[in-house]
Amino acid sequence: MTKARKVELISFLSQEFKKSEAVIVCDYKGLTVKELESLRDEARVLDVKVQVVKNTLAKISMQEAGIDTVEMQDMNLVIWGEEQITTCKVASNFADSIKDKFNIKAGILEGKASDVATVNAMAKLPGKEELLGMLAAVWMAPVRNLTIGIDALRIKKEEEAA
Repeated sequence: MTKARKVELISFLSQEFKKSEAVIVCDYKGLTVKELESLRDEARVLDVKVQVVKNTLAKISMQEAGIDTVEMQDMNLVIWGEEQITTCKVASNFADSIKDKFNIKAGILEGKASDVATVNAMAKLPGKEELLGMLAAVWMAPVRNLTIGIDALRIKKEEEAA
């Protein structure tokens, strides 16, 4: 990789990391190309980015982005996205499906270093769409109950009139 390409990659990654709410470092040793592509496809659908990056370039990018750096050794894959929960879910779900070949090493949530347990806990939280659905259900409950009550009253009046 040429020096110009390295500078370009560091610039790109530091800009991406600045606007990301979550950056997750994973060990991907032993993954096949097909498995790696399935991770990328799943991530792309959820607007999460996945890239294999050299450790030194990733550390420099994190420093330039002004976020905590994490220890990076061996082979690493970086997953990042603008939504914490979605990014954590992508990493955690893939780690669960490919247990022996893919492991979460560390995470950076809101610019601060986090451990694997925090990343997995974030992955278990409901996503934005789920929360909006729950909120809509709560808002609709009084209207639904009122409708059921009015319908029951109508049925009772019809029975009394008959």
